[in-house]
Amino acid sequence: MYFEMFVNRGIHHKGWTAVTRHSLPWEPGQMPAYDDDVWELYAPDDWTQARDLAAQHPDKLCELQRQFLIEAAKYNVLPLDDRRFERFDADLAGRPTLIRGDRRLLFGGVGRLSENSVVSVKNKTHAVTAQVTIPDGRAQSVIIAQGGEFGGWSLYLKHGRSAYCYNLRWSTPCCCCSPSRCPDGARTRRTAPRAESAGSTFDEQFLDVAKRVEARCRRAATTINSGGECFVQ
Repeated sequence: MYFEMFVNRGIHHKGWTAVTRHSLPWEPGQMPAYDDDVWELYAPDDWTQARDLAAQHPDKLCELQRQFLIEAAKYNVLPLDDRRFERFDADLAGRPTLIRGDRRLLFGGVGRLSENSVVSVKNKTHAVTAQVTIPDGRAQSVIIAQGGEFGGWSLYLKHGRSAYCYNLRWSTPCCCCSPSRCPDGARTRRTAPRAESAGSTFDEQFLDVAKRVEARCRRAATTINSGGECFVQ
């Protein structure tokens, strides 16, 4: 049985275990060379992995290292890739995506879609348009949202006013709200964030009330909004 995550590697074979820690995922920076990683070896009776036997049994360690490469080649672990945040972005990582093109039409009731199953708008100029029916002038509801507490964005109604909010992890959320309430009935809600080299400008365009408000956010997410929270509407 093999293990690999962020190039931290391990192999369990016939009771023996060999492991190596390449780096800590939450500490970005210059990664060490793979050949510099120090392997540890543990015997079948050492389930707590308290006694490293790599120095006493170098032949056994080499056997398990070879076994790891066999399993890694078999299950497409190779080539090893120790990039951190780049691997969250399909464009940067160079892997295929589920979505083709730059447009997506979604209908009501669709929810909990992962980031990789919808069009990526991270750090890109884009527009989100929603057709909604407002029952009264004080409607309050999320129209569409992606992510949540740790990062993401939402187009919503608050006390009858159209609003947009962008949250970049633990920084202060960037929000803007229409100065007037939305009339009752069927209306169009639209937000058009515009990405710039100096940051991201979130430009709200409320077409039905002919109002325009802006809020500037200094930074924008480039790789991932949230680890578990999804796309909902």
